[in-house]
Amino acid sequence: MTTVRRRLTGRTLKRSTILRMALGASGGGDAEKAAARETFMMKSVKIAMVVALYWFVSITMVFLNKYLLDSPSLNLKAPLFVTFYQCVVTVVLCKGLSLFSHVVPSDMMEFPSVRFDLKVLRSVLPLSVVFIGMITFNNLCLMYLGVAFYTVGRCLSTVFNVLLSYILLKQTTSLYALLSCGVILGGFCLGIDQEGQGGTLSWTGIFFGVLASACVSLNAIYTKKVLPAVDNSIWRLTFYNNVNACFLFLPLLIIFGDIGKLVAFDKLSDLYFWAMMTLGGLFGFAIGYVTGLQIKFTSPLTHNISGTAKACAQTVLAVFFSEQSKSFLWWTSNFMVLGGSFCYTWVKGFEMKKTQEQTVNATNEEEKNVLKV
Repeated sequence: MTTVRRRLTGRTLKRSTILRMALGASGGGDAEKAAARETFMMKSVKIAMVVALYWFVSITMVFLNKYLLDSPSLNLKAPLFVTFYQCVVTVVLCKGLSLFSHVVPSDMMEFPSVRFDLKVLRSVLPLSVVFIGMITFNNLCLMYLGVAFYTVGRCLSTVFNVLLSYILLKQTTSLYALLSCGVILGGFCLGIDQEGQGGTLSWTGIFFGVLASACVSLNAIYTKKVLPAVDNSIWRLTFYNNVNACFLFLPLLIIFGDIGKLVAFDKLSDLYFWAMMTLGGLFGFAIGYVTGLQIKFTSPLTHNISGTAKACAQTVLAVFFSEQSKSFLWWTSNFMVLGGSFCYTWVKGFEMKKTQEQTVNATNEEEKNVLKV
């Protein structure tokens, strides 16, 4: 009898132990799932915050630049000086953050050391010339066209990217990517037609928009060539680019009469004017940081898609704040430009992914062949 009881007790203990272990494993699995869900939620929140920050900085910078360039209350009409001052602010910020990073622990802030190196400045000079054209024509386009039509006015950077990649780098483009460029071109032409019918078209602004688009494409190509000269550091490139720009702008300010306009400007001693100018420079510097941050937390493809969606929101906000009434075809031109840009981004991303997979498969096949030998 005692033996039977012992056996029953042993079985009960075993069953209870197994049950506890099962419950414990189940609880552990639930805890792991909960932690995974929490990690996913935290990651999603961080990505959403970074994207929202990029949108805020980018859209605010455009509206702020429009105010500085073409506001009736300021009436400065010196776009080169506005651009020059923003370059000065960027240089000061880069140098200040470089010095500050030496006294702050590296886990709190990282910023590469920058110094005035004539050899590096000369290496970056060809890119700096293109960079000056890009930011100057960009601001001139914004000055003459306004925020609502700004997206369409300088939408040809993708088209120029295809053309210049073929001319300079001998790189061909797929049919689907070319069709996307065709949609962008169609939207651009339709937008010009509709803006003309509305009586708000500026051919000067269109001209500067086309030049800005070409310079954006050239800037991307030359950036790849120049990056090794600055140890592949975007911040060092930003510093040297803007240092060169500050010197190159000085004769341009005299030639185009911006110095004379500045001397005659009645708000030159106004603290509010300089505060807005400095704020524009801060946002100009910040856009480089938040762009890199968005790419870091998402991907280059997602960044481009986010930029396209941001441009759409920016156009809607501009029309809303200016209380303008736009035709159906005007909106169609904008959506053609944005849709073509989105399709081009998606196609290029798909092609890059396919190329990477083919490279990995080819590498695996080579390794298998080596092992067989």
